[in-house]
Amino acid sequence: MLRFFEFKNSTIKEIPPEGRDPRLIIQQAAWIDAHEPDEGERLLLRSLLREEPPESDDVEEIEASARCFVDEAGLHVHSLFLTFSEGRHSTISVAMILQEQRLITIREGDLPDFRLLRMRARRGQIEARTPAELLLTILEQKVENHADNIEDIHRQLEKVSYMVLEDPNAELEDAISELAKLEDSNGKLRLCLMDTQRDLSFLLRHLRGDTAQTETLREIGRDVEVLMSHTAFLFDKINFLMDSTQGFINIEQNQIIKIFSIAAVVFLPPTLVASIYGMNFDFMPELHWLFGYPWALGLMIISGVAPYWYFKRKGWL
Repeated sequence: MLRFFEFKNSTIKEIPPEGRDPRLIIQQAAWIDAHEPDEGERLLLRSLLREEPPESDDVEEIEASARCFVDEAGLHVHSLFLTFSEGRHSTISVAMILQEQRLITIREGDLPDFRLLRMRARRGQIEARTPAELLLTILEQKVENHADNIEDIHRQLEKVSYMVLEDPNAELEDAISELAKLEDSNGKLRLCLMDTQRDLSFLLRHLRGDTAQTETLREIGRDVEVLMSHTAFLFDKINFLMDSTQGFINIEQNQIIKIFSIAAVVFLPPTLVASIYGMNFDFMPELHWLFGYPWALGLMIISGVAPYWYFKRKGWL
């Protein structure tokens, strides 16, 4: 699907496609957002790029030279964005191609950043006069979304922290599962931030002509550095809680093993007594005693109570 936007009164506005030839709109548009384009839409994009639009495999390349480069089609930035689906965070690479007259974005998945940008565009809240300014706005929106996600992870981590360290009835296995999800989300967030740092460094080298744009890029870079330190803090806290959870689970398991060990020691002497008097020998004086049976029962009780009393006195129980 292709969406077209134009600059109007220093803001970005969506161009309604109804009743208009897409070939004419695409020439007029200052921003073309291609969401999972079909073959016909890719042909339209090819007329602007003078080459085949990048495929998803090309966009996913991790080498720096494959993610940020300049060719005859324009300035290419393949940037990693964060999305949330089916209860987990995932990443999607977006191909952003900056030309003199327009910005083209090509992506294979739906992203909250672009939904928010469209909503803000409908309300006239995105100020931009050039495609380069619009590209910087997209990066600013991306970093703001990362900051919101970091805040969400921190709030969830506080709940898990209470569960592990303060709630006596908490299921620690559930805490481990939640910590694993948070660690995965935080790792993908940090990956997106590292990718953004690489994008900013590339753009700083190629957008030197405009002082305001350069300063904006540096400001975004400072925000990214702050967020990187936050993700490092979250990693440390997640690891601490994971170690604490495993430690508490080990303590619980040791308590169970301790109970079984004490029970085995307590019942060992009575078992020995019962084994002795269960032997079939002709000459066992206690077998002919009138009080032989009560004597054996009493001996078993005393031999069981004595170890328990000794352990209790030593403070082992």
